[in-house]
Amino acid sequence: MSDPKNPNIEKRSTPQYSLYQRENFWKSNDGEVPPFNTDPGKLEELAKKKLTEGGWNYASSNAGMSQTHLANRQAFYRHRIVPRQLVDTNIRDTSSEIFGHKVSAPIGFAPIGINKIYHPHGELPVATVAKELNLPYCLSTAGSTPIEKVAEANGQSPRFYQLYMPHDDELTISLLTRAWESGFDACILTTDTWQLGWRHDDVATSNYAFYHGIGADLGLSDSVFQKRLKEAGIDPVKQPNEAGAMWIDNVWHGRAWSWEKIPWLIKTWKKISGGRPFCLKGIQSAEDAKRAIEVGCDGIVVSNHAGRQVDGAIASLDALENIVNAVGATTYIMYDSGVRGAADVVKALALGAKFVWVGRLWVWGLSIMGEPGVRHVMKSLLADLDILMNVGGIQNIEQIDRSFLESYPKAYSLIAETSKL
Repeated sequence: MSDPKNPNIEKRSTPQYSLYQRENFWKSNDGEVPPFNTDPGKLEELAKKKLTEGGWNYASSNAGMSQTHLANRQAFYRHRIVPRQLVDTNIRDTSSEIFGHKVSAPIGFAPIGINKIYHPHGELPVATVAKELNLPYCLSTAGSTPIEKVAEANGQSPRFYQLYMPHDDELTISLLTRAWESGFDACILTTDTWQLGWRHDDVATSNYAFYHGIGADLGLSDSVFQKRLKEAGIDPVKQPNEAGAMWIDNVWHGRAWSWEKIPWLIKTWKKISGGRPFCLKGIQSAEDAKRAIEVGCDGIVVSNHAGRQVDGAIASLDALENIVNAVGATTYIMYDSGVRGAADVVKALALGAKFVWVGRLWVWGLSIMGEPGVRHVMKSLLADLDILMNVGGIQNIEQIDRSFLESYPKAYSLIAETSKL
């Protein structure tokens, strides 16, 4: 299937990730079985069986009627990969570079909050697997583990900090300082979540973990926020619900920031970090991409928050195409939203993204089996990419461009069910 004695393996600069396929095929000979099925639909179904109602609702919920979530998948479907034949892919290279870090592939662990509702160990198993695979890890401000502990689990691997900016400059500076001192060397401000989108299932079940004393550890471990709790007369030990609410109400506060604040934030981060990259996440229009460049951002993440914030919004992949056409190579463009396999990664790269963030896939793995579950999902994704490059005639990531795609018109019909994918 993939000969482990293949002499080309030693010549490759990246591992033969495709051997993970062989490893799983062989398991039955040793009386073992693969951990679980990584087909995205089946992965989701299994995660639903493992999670509590609240965990499942939060992980799976989308804004409104999930039409943006559906649009994300429809957009991927309208682009088809055109494989190349008789290409020497024997020493193919899956590696990429992001912000000065050489990584195994142009794939990263997207920032997702409150991991403790998916697994008791929260963000730690995810950061550990990211370290093992040399894939970038991005920690959310809504994370449920202190910044310093996540950094410890992530070792010397590349990691970035996703900021939800409080309306408290001292607290913002404290968070950024902690992140930098813990080895998070790029800051990514999320711009589409001043508050959560309207998500029916979460609202119907009062499903907001922070209001129930769960998941506020990142904030509760901050010295400035501890001071704010004391000023408010809240004891986080005796009043966990109130403390959690005060934290998240500082993070998802409902008070929108505007472009006028961004120069201050860039200057502050650059001062703290010695000039490391600053990016915006949530960009969906070409006009905003141009504005991000004008104010001095080092990169952008084209994202609609996986359809969780604005219902009926443009598909993130369609937004990517528009933005690349508008700003081209003048900034570092990353992609997020709706990725379910290696083919999706290749399509996003072909349309002009330099890097792709993956979220729900590893969330399902974490929910199903903790650290081994995250490892299985992400090793499978790397194997999927390695195999696609081998059989699709791609020698390295830099070769992937629009010539690898055949694209069809934007003609999306409404499907009268929520897509599992």
